[in-house]
Amino acid sequence: MAKQGNNDKMGKIVSLCKRRGYVFPSSEIYGGIASCWDYGPLGVELKRNIKERWWKAMTLSRDDIEGLDCSIIMHPRVWEASGHVEGFTDPLVDCKKCKQRFREDEVKDKCPDCGGELTEVRRFNLMFKTHMGPVVEEANLVYLRPETAQGIYVNFSNVQATSRQKIPFGIAQIGKSFRNEITPGNFIFRTREFEQMEMQYFVRPEEAPEWLEKWKEERMKWYKELGIKEDNLRFHQHTEEELPHYAAKAYDVQYKFPFGWQELEGIHNRTDYDLKRHIQHSGKDLSYFETGSEERFVPYIIETSAGVDRTLLMCLVDAYDEEENRVVLRLSPRLAPYKAGIFPLVKRDGMPEVAREIAKELRSHFRVFYDDETGSVGRRYRRQDEAGTPYGITVDSQTLKDDTVTLRDRDDMSQIRVKIDDLVGKIGELIG
Repeated sequence: MAKQGNNDKMGKIVSLCKRRGYVFPSSEIYGGIASCWDYGPLGVELKRNIKERWWKAMTLSRDDIEGLDCSIIMHPRVWEASGHVEGFTDPLVDCKKCKQRFREDEVKDKCPDCGGELTEVRRFNLMFKTHMGPVVEEANLVYLRPETAQGIYVNFSNVQATSRQKIPFGIAQIGKSFRNEITPGNFIFRTREFEQMEMQYFVRPEEAPEWLEKWKEERMKWYKELGIKEDNLRFHQHTEEELPHYAAKAYDVQYKFPFGWQELEGIHNRTDYDLKRHIQHSGKDLSYFETGSEERFVPYIIETSAGVDRTLLMCLVDAYDEEENRVVLRLSPRLAPYKAGIFPLVKRDGMPEVAREIAKELRSHFRVFYDDETGSVGRRYRRQDEAGTPYGITVDSQTLKDDTVTLRDRDDMSQIRVKIDDLVGKIGELIG
């Protein structure tokens, strides 16, 4: 791979995302809006593939985890109980000269942009506020959720009773969350609107340390199965200073981004903090009665909390490669938005008609891209290499004689001949 600076690499990835339809600046025709992004045709497919793999790993392939989809707007007392109203804040300073705002821990004595004097530190709550109903008044104040986890906690008894699950068991959810970050950035890594994949696993208190280790192992295994390079993944254990107030122990799965090692996913032993807070504030019983031992207790919670957007960015960064004559996005075939590109060698002699029939047949099995634009097939291959499409299918003069096509591999550019009738099975075998 060609040597490049870290900032240069991120710039190239951002450019590729716009050029190939992964990610666009939001509201671009109006000048955009800070740290808000729209996912294009390839971006939504990659996102969907990531979420489906997570959902399969966390729910469909297990009998001890149930799914849930909670409202984004919840009763405001949920956020009082969770501590978000009082404590979900960042230390904020302003530059008196250029008016830029910064987190206190990101600056020293002066403004890093203009050298101006900074204001005194004040606390800034990260939750977005809105009002429910036609009248804007304090009594109607609600919040856009800053995390999906609290919806799981308040539904603990509902899910347990209706699914008849016995502890240990989990509840999983994928959904949007919102945080009014002071300094978002690094493309889609830190944004004000983001999507989470969270699972909360309810266990006996004395078994929490064992389950924390099990879920650490499971979650790291999942990232490796996405095809992520092992050297770019690691665990970071929270120090006492870093440890969240609700956690007895906490780890991050970190990835080595061009801008440094950063958190992909948090894995926490949250103890019984959350359920007890909601018991206190709601007056409802969220304890669990265990038949056999005839014991009633408030479960401990092992949390796995991952970001969809960060996972997508990790996949793009890890897959990005440059060769002498091409840029290649070496996405795992299982994740790639398009599984194959289909090309007639020339736009005559019946080749486009055969290629379109192949595309029609494959679409009932895979997401594919048909390209009959003029220009060399090599150039069309390069476009799909950059988009991350793992296989190329070319209809040529030989096809018209024996119903075989050229099947090209994105990564090593090797080619084999395959019967048209065998394409579905062959591509399925290659994808795994």
